Amino acid sequence: MIPAMAPQRLLVVKLATLGDLLLATPALRALRRAFPPAHVTVLATAASAVVLDGNDAVDQVIVFDKYAFDRPSDALRALPRALRLAARLRQERFEALLLLHHLTTAWGTLKYAALALSSGAPLRAGLDNGRGLFLTHRAPDGGFGARHEVDQWRAVAALLGATNPAPRLELFPTEADQRAAERHWRELGLGEAVAAIHPGCGTFSPARRWYPQRFAEVADLVRQRLGLQPLILAGPAPGEAELAQQVAAASRGGAPVALLRGRPQQTLAFLHHCQLFVGNDSGLMHLATAAELPVVAVFGPSNDHAWGPYPLESPRHAVVRARLACSPCIHVGHRFGTPQGCPARTCLDLVTSQQVLAAAERVLAAAAPPAQPSGVGGLR
Repeated sequence: MIPAMAPQRLLVVKLATLGDLLLATPALRALRRAFPPAHVTVLATAASAVVLDGNDAVDQVIVFDKYAFDRPSDALRALPRALRLAARLRQERFEALLLLHHLTTAWGTLKYAALALSSGAPLRAGLDNGRGLFLTHRAPDGGFGARHEVDQWRAVAALLGATNPAPRLELFPTEADQRAAERHWRELGLGEAVAAIHPGCGTFSPARRWYPQRFAEVADLVRQRLGLQPLILAGPAPGEAELAQQVAAASRGGAPVALLRGRPQQTLAFLHHCQLFVGNDSGLMHLATAAELPVVAVFGPSNDHAWGPYPLESPRHAVVRARLACSPCIHVGHRFGTPQGCPARTCLDLVTSQQVLAAAERVLAAAAPPAQPSGVGGLR
């Protein structure tokens, strides 16, 4: 149901990781399109808030440590912080709150219900899987992977009549970000034909990592078969620098390693210099998607229907995975599933470097400019 009066003060709640907040930017753009004069505030975590720097769909970001409330015992100790947040939100006099979270557990539902109700916003929109009684406007939640996470949050925005007909992941590098990226590229001595390979996956679930040796095989294949120089990427998560060095050393031809430690906007500007991205399910994969690179994403225990490169149907995006009855086992239906995966990791073991190379060939072909008809290009 579309509200009778366009809200002028909106609060969007997305207390998540960097990649997940990036996936919410198309919904934020929908709100700005629908309500140009509205004041839009986003409640985000400290680690991910930087994603919104320079985004004119957002007027204000409030940072909150959601991890201090992961368990009831932690929440009791952190209660004064929650009360201060509630008081601040009421002072802001929000007319509408959009909750961009699944209501997966009873404890999580209780926390988000308390947050939504304490904000004082009379209109509260979000996904509902039967637990969203505190919401006034509800979009049906068919579970993780029923539709892409980008489209889940667009459906919540649509409850207010906000649409985004050309959704894309939005990130805005500054000139300083671009200069830093170009300097890093020159320092590595890179040319114009580079394939970025990311063997890490962030910190949420190391079980998502494909094998380092197979990434090394892919590095050799993209050099030999595609004529691209492999570049091994290391994100900021603990252990990724060592993992990248391991892959580089295992590659027969060797490969430089890029340590990506700057702002995500700087990483985006760096990735713009590449011709291809190959990696696991990770925030860095979503940054490559935002950079509009051809992307090959290796998925195993995690849910590609929810977190694959967006949009999934783009011929420039490919997911390589083994479709097993037990996979995915992370974020299934309305449950978190098993982020630790299983000891066998069969879903990743069955993925071969040749399959990844074939996917890389497909996305590169889709990204190539169309050939000009004979006799047209050379006319003067």
